[in-house]
Amino acid sequence: MKKISTPKAPAAIGPYSQAIVAGDFLFASGQIAIIPETGEIAQGDITVQAEQVMKNIGEILKEAGISYDKVVKTGCFLDDMNDFAAFNEVYGRYFTEKPARSCVAVKTLPKNVLCEVEVIAYLG
Repeated sequence: MKKISTPKAPAAIGPYSQAIVAGDFLFASGQIAIIPETGEIAQGDITVQAEQVMKNIGEILKEAGISYDKVVKTGCFLDDMNDFAAFNEVYGRYFTEKPARSCVAVKTLPKNVLCEVEVIAYLG
């Protein structure tokens, strides 16, 4: 296994890695709307926060030498399912190959953000 880490995405805030490569797959930890340069949460609605999440995911994928088109599965967590349509609009601009996905509403996310997304990508 190989750890993937980049300063262009938020540093892990606990005992985990930004991503791990195992065999032909990359397993990325959930990303929230942290701005890597400042460590602050992107301020704004679900659209603003989802954009930051997608940028963070993109940097991790880039560090692994791949892009969004190699993502095979996503897990999406929303603070409020009423934000689904706006979140989905942002999501659809990045995940154009339409990977498999789960999307659920949860009671609370880290740092009280509005969304979190984790990905599994194929490296082959």
